[in-house]
Amino acid sequence: MTLETIVDQKSGRKCYLEFPADLGAGEEVTFLLNLHGGGSVGAWQREYFPAYDYLDAYRLVIATPSAATKEPSRHWAPGADDEYLVDLAESVIGRFGAQVIRAFWLVGHSQGGLTSNRLLSTNQYWADQVDGWLSLSGGRLGQQAEWAVNFGPPRSEADRAAMEQAFARSRMFERPPPPTADFSFIYVTGEHEIASLPETSPWAERYGAGARKRLPDVVDDRPGKIHDSRWDDNPTLSWGRKPAPGAAQVYVFPDAKDGRVIADVVRLDKGHTEGLEPRITEELIKMVLSAPGGKLRALREGAAVGT
Repeated sequence: MTLETIVDQKSGRKCYLEFPADLGAGEEVTFLLNLHGGGSVGAWQREYFPAYDYLDAYRLVIATPSAATKEPSRHWAPGADDEYLVDLAESVIGRFGAQVIRAFWLVGHSQGGLTSNRLLSTNQYWADQVDGWLSLSGGRLGQQAEWAVNFGPPRSEADRAAMEQAFARSRMFERPPPPTADFSFIYVTGEHEIASLPETSPWAERYGAGARKRLPDVVDDRPGKIHDSRWDDNPTLSWGRKPAPGAAQVYVFPDAKDGRVIADVVRLDKGHTEGLEPRITEELIKMVLSAPGGKLRALREGAAVGT
């Protein structure tokens, strides 16, 4: 693969850009815009969801940027971050060509998932072009999975209250209105993050999908690559421990309109920050590739015809 660092001319911000080294002229690719969670950075997110391990096999282009806002922690904020993400997407689309990007997906962990939701719900740029959203512990569309009791890092009550107040003032964790755009949706969560997983999905019902169907579990004998090591001396199940092998339950809602993929994935005995294991990472990529694409291409070609 090829790993580059691209620099935004306006802000000077850097972003990882990865793509197959042997990419042929006109060869179709799938573009993943991979957003980290609050308090994190692109380098951590790249290892948390190591899609780059399967980049050559599945012909992926992956952009993994970092947010600018650092108070009360590094997180994605409306305004400058939104403008940056549009510029970043446009630079990648311009480089590889809208006609060869078969599908365009947002991937987001935690607040990066919430940001993906907000972009799809409130910004027509993303609504018109994005084919799918892969939510990595970043919220579930239509019907939330309730958080586990005392979810979060093991802070004191005073520290937790102060952080919640700071986030409330910044409005970074407000849930956006339900999106009206059409796209595939895959929700991934750790078993210990949630109290329970709903058996139904309003998003699946929107597309006339069938009742939830459980697929064979995905079993990993190797651990993920990373975790939130700040809490190693006092880990909690809900926030996550050191990486370890594991298994994941995969549920799909079959026969959705236009072939859209709608799925829930529960990583057993995992919390919020354990990096994804290799086999479940690959399975998620395969699910992404099985979904329909083409929104970006159709929009750009339609605009060209219109002019």
